[in-house]
Amino acid sequence: MTTFDDREQAFENKFAHEEEMAFRVTARRNRLLGMWAAELMKLTPEESEAYARSVVQAEFEEAGDEDVVRKLHGDLLSAQVEIDESDIRHQMDEKLVEAKRQLLGSV
Repeated sequence: MTTFDDREQAFENKFAHEEEMAFRVTARRNRLLGMWAAELMKLTPEESEAYARSVVQAEFEEAGDEDVVRKLHGDLLSAQVEIDESDIRHQMDEKLVEAKRQLLGSV
């Protein structure tokens, strides 16, 4: 292999690692959001775990965070929890920082 090939492979490996970590951080954030919402809805521990998994799954419905916001907002309103989307987005920001701390160390 040439030096150019080595560098290209190193960049590809770095990119793949960064993409994987971004995916893991987002999944952790969504799990944390699910646990937060489950607490607001006063779910049991078993229901909370299942709900957190469903929030992680919601991420795959469409690109971006809108599917997660929509799910959380709808579920919270259905559970008679008065909340608006800006509160959910604020929690998303906080949970993102927490997820990065958990997976990447201090952020």
